Amino acid sequence: MTSKEIRNSFKEFFRSKGHQIVSSAPMVIKDDPTLMFTNAGMNQFKDIILGNTPIKYPRVADSQKCLRVSGKHNDLEEVGHDTYHHTMFEMLGNWSFGDYFKEEAIAWAWEYLTDVLKLDKERLYVTVFEGAPEDGLSRDDEAADFWLQYLPKERIINGNKKDNFWEMGDTGPCGPCSEIHIDIRSDEERAKVDGATLVNIDPDVIEIWNLVFMQFNRKADKSLEELPAKVIDTGMGFERLCMAVQGKTSNYDTDVFQPLIKAIGELTNSTYGKDVKKDIAMRVIADHIRTIAFSIADGQLPSNAKAGYVIRRILRRAVRYGYTFLDQHKAFMYKLIPTLIESMSEAYPELYQQKTLIIRDIQEEEESFLRTLDTGIKLLDRQIAETRANNSTVLKGLDAFTLYDTYGFPLDLTELILRENNMSVDEEGFKAEMQKQKDRARNAAAVETGDWIIIREGEPEFIGYDYTQCEAEILRYRQIKQKNNEFYQIVLDRTPFYSEMGGQVGDTGWLIDDDETIEIIDTKRENNLAEHITKKLPKDVTAHFVARINTERRTAVECNHTATHLLHEGLREILGTHVEQKGSFVSPAILRFDFSHFQKLTDEEIRKVERFVTSKIRENIALKEARNIPISEAQAMGAMALFGEKYGEEVRVIRFGDSVELCGGTHISSTGRIGSFRIINESSIAAGIRRIEAITGEACEEYFYAQQDIITELKALMHNAPNLTQAFQKFFSESTEMRKRIEEFMKEKAVQVKESIIKSRQIVNGIEIFTLRGHFPAEIVKDIAFQIRGQFPEHAAFIGATDIDNKPNLTLMLSDDLVEHGLNASVIVREAAKNIQGGGGGQPHFATAGGKNSDGLAKAVDEILEKLK
Repeated sequence: MTSKEIRNSFKEFFRSKGHQIVSSAPMVIKDDPTLMFTNAGMNQFKDIILGNTPIKYPRVADSQKCLRVSGKHNDLEEVGHDTYHHTMFEMLGNWSFGDYFKEEAIAWAWEYLTDVLKLDKERLYVTVFEGAPEDGLSRDDEAADFWLQYLPKERIINGNKKDNFWEMGDTGPCGPCSEIHIDIRSDEERAKVDGATLVNIDPDVIEIWNLVFMQFNRKADKSLEELPAKVIDTGMGFERLCMAVQGKTSNYDTDVFQPLIKAIGELTNSTYGKDVKKDIAMRVIADHIRTIAFSIADGQLPSNAKAGYVIRRILRRAVRYGYTFLDQHKAFMYKLIPTLIESMSEAYPELYQQKTLIIRDIQEEEESFLRTLDTGIKLLDRQIAETRANNSTVLKGLDAFTLYDTYGFPLDLTELILRENNMSVDEEGFKAEMQKQKDRARNAAAVETGDWIIIREGEPEFIGYDYTQCEAEILRYRQIKQKNNEFYQIVLDRTPFYSEMGGQVGDTGWLIDDDETIEIIDTKRENNLAEHITKKLPKDVTAHFVARINTERRTAVECNHTATHLLHEGLREILGTHVEQKGSFVSPAILRFDFSHFQKLTDEEIRKVERFVTSKIRENIALKEARNIPISEAQAMGAMALFGEKYGEEVRVIRFGDSVELCGGTHISSTGRIGSFRIINESSIAAGIRRIEAITGEACEEYFYAQQDIITELKALMHNAPNLTQAFQKFFSESTEMRKRIEEFMKEKAVQVKESIIKSRQIVNGIEIFTLRGHFPAEIVKDIAFQIRGQFPEHAAFIGATDIDNKPNLTLMLSDDLVEHGLNASVIVREAAKNIQGGGGGQPHFATAGGKNSDGLAKAVDEILEKLK
């Protein structure tokens, strides 16, 4: 069976068992603060499992695209080096929400593997949970008994809590699990060693399917309670399954990866299977290109922040493997996208739909990193040589940071290259250099969250599309402690408060009863619950309240949100229909809109867009809204769906004239209420992605007044000249002439300073040392240094110890013969700069450093002199 046939057979099998087949959620997660990426098949069903979303289908099956590369599930280092780890992978899963449980899950798993896929029953082993006395849990005999109907006792193996007890997190649903392993060894190897002894030990007896039986809830005090509605959550590694079905011993030998590996070989003139290092490189690239492409298709482009940084790390890792082991010094990975689309777009059409963006973004990212990769690798080679010369195998954290900061080398890329040289990095030292940068994969602050306190049962209802206040009761609340702050999250039975979602900020307002008014400072959405954030808890949490939003703030938000829809329409009208929304942010003060476009907007284009939006505002188009309509009907109306968003079967459509979009946010009743619109900034945020920032209404008025005030001040500076433009042109012309005279004076001064330095030079151990002290700008110091180097080409060193405005600078220039002798200006300056509380570097013959402490300059010079001696 081909991989396509295997994937389809899984869906059809579980469809026959009464399961609803649902589409994969995006790999990039938008509205869950606890996760950046979908790392397991259960992620999109988390709200159902937690009981926050009603069960629509009690039985579900799907094929989910996942990414594991950071945090607890980190497979990055194994990818390409072994046969079965991946960054992006597919997870086949079947689910039961309060319907069937262990008996059916086990029976159907066995039936699918042995009857449909025809896997050899004698090669299959299963594990069951052995129990955990500390939790009061005994062995899962129930699952073991069901397995005995299909397998002999000796192939049912006890597994410990780490392998066979699944937990969503520190708290929440959890339960025992049963793994299915397959022995892919040859008959000869199987005859020598029993596969049962190799489960969870040897990768040739590999896990392909995990059946999770969620039957408990882990509370904050670590105790367990039975779940009222038990859940079946299974996950089968698609790539591993294909390996087993197709009779391979490596995932990369299946038709999931072979088309990509073949294309890599053709592009790089390499043959797979001939050279170990090249094979690893080809596997890494084949794996990583899938991750990068799917991430971009889901709306997450490579960047320097959070999820985008993870994708950029993966891309740069792949570029480096191609550069070092496949001799690819020009961008080539983007050429693999047509092959990937051909093999996977049938199951995931977003790849084809986003083809242009994916190709252009990967090409630009490749080219950008390749420009610095060569220099960075040469620098790292020198750092490795210097480290070994000092009888060490640990690279300094500062050196690793320089690679990161200057050449874009993520720490894991530096570690990878060091491992290939049997070295490591001072990770703590690196972290010290990164002290002001947040951890990109985790929340920086520890949060202590209490259990939910249930006041009354009920399902929360949002009525904020129609009302700005309502009577409400508290369903539940919990306390949140973060650093020195204390908050409360409150869930109401009915609420007009819009919770932060889809780029729109959450509402603020008040919770009012007869005795007090509690301020709601924000409304967040977590696990599909609208959580009202307050700094204090009502005295009587059982009271009847009035929930009232801040309508003035809500109106400002709605004006900006509606303006983003008009802006989107205007950009497509003026720039072309290739424009697609890639993100947005809507607050009371400003709107931000990210969209696909491959060049900077001209001033004329910006003005055209402004005029378009303003014309729609003057038309005073009324809002037309359709709620809870089938998504097929919405698409027939022309509503645009955003890539990377997960839509349900029923959606909400917002229409202002020709602008028709799927949207869950709140909007103004008619465009005329927006008042005015102005674009205040347009910029690039990633390859092929532009960002517009704009304001509306009262913010526009304040903006215009501020511009008027600036013009008034400038006129006063120009003595109220009748023509401000001409006055400034004259001013700049005179300034340019004055600057030229100053530069000529400085050059003359530099000649005098140079002659003075030459006369006062020292000779130490045969080296002529020229020292410049005082208050000189950096360009003058550098000019003098190079003049002296030209005049004294041998046995010469120039030291600059200068400062401007209490900002000290060190400069060191060495003649070539001193460099050949083993001196390195970059190394010497970097060490000496510690005396001025700074850092720097450069080339072996010329280096500079800046710092904060001018008082340390004298000591820094003494240290440099000692090095020269």
